[in-house]
Amino acid sequence: MKRFSFRRTGLMAACALAALAGAAHAGTITVYTSLEEDEIKDYVDQAKKDMPDLTINVLRLSTGDLGPRILAEAKNPQNDVIWGWALTNVMDPRIEGLLEPYAAKGSDRLDASYRAPDNKWFAATGYMAAFCVNTEALKAKNLPVPKTWQDLTNPIYKGEVVMPNPVSSGTGYLQIAALLQLKGDEKGWAFLKSLDGNIAQYTKSGSRPCKAARTGEYAIGVSLAFAAMQSIEEGYPVEMVIPKDGAGYELEASGLMAASKNKADAKRFLDWTLSSSAAAQYTKYKEIVTIPGVPQSQAAKAAGLPADLSKVLYPVDFAKSAKARDAILATWQKTIGR
Repeated sequence: MKRFSFRRTGLMAACALAALAGAAHAGTITVYTSLEEDEIKDYVDQAKKDMPDLTINVLRLSTGDLGPRILAEAKNPQNDVIWGWALTNVMDPRIEGLLEPYAAKGSDRLDASYRAPDNKWFAATGYMAAFCVNTEALKAKNLPVPKTWQDLTNPIYKGEVVMPNPVSSGTGYLQIAALLQLKGDEKGWAFLKSLDGNIAQYTKSGSRPCKAARTGEYAIGVSLAFAAMQSIEEGYPVEMVIPKDGAGYELEASGLMAASKNKADAKRFLDWTLSSSAAAQYTKYKEIVTIPGVPQSQAAKAAGLPADLSKVLYPVDFAKSAKARDAILATWQKTIGR
């Protein structure tokens, strides 16, 4: 669990704890998120430049851990905003029931698929599945670059593949949920059991498999596209592979807590997340930015990511993915169990 506090004055850490304990302070909001730590800092630094009178206290938990935290606090919510959390989690009726409709400034410009019909959530960003392949490691072992999910089940890759655990990682969940939709339940679970035979380790973080692959700890990291793009940009011997048999993706949703005691400031922050200023920061970290008119980043171009992602993304049914989440994870624990 990580807490980040960004203040306009040199307040003591107790102020952040007071906010998390439910105290309402004008000009202060508490935000819960599962965004990555490095991007949170850049985003909030920019938000503070644009809104210097606003204190933003951020609690960051993994995708899998954030839900239990919010539900445990359901009778007395401690946050004002949910920010950049996996849409399949936000669409849980228990979570949606804690949100208040709010049409953030600029949300009307988003495609209808990126916002709730009742305005309880909107998604400014997203991430997609990709393989981080260490070309030097594969060359040293005389192994070919895998191009599809099916390729990863080849026995030649046994012990060479790392993948995020869907129980804790949003990236991990999007990967298996998309595969189950793509292949159907029976064939999908049979495939995942076959793939498990080659997996050396399941990680808690979605970006960790790519970091393990880029350093040569393992040859292949089943991860997200941005992690591969970042690794290539930083000079690691990594090739980004978008699986030809379907790349699942996830949207990162934000919304206003109905119980917020600082709604005016919470709405200001949500408005900011759809601003051009915020969008300029997103391109440093995101392969999917839903805000119209945002150009593709140089890192995405260098890694070979298509400008038109519809050509490579599997059309995920998010409502189905959200509804089936508990059942899928229960089956995962029973079938894979590690």
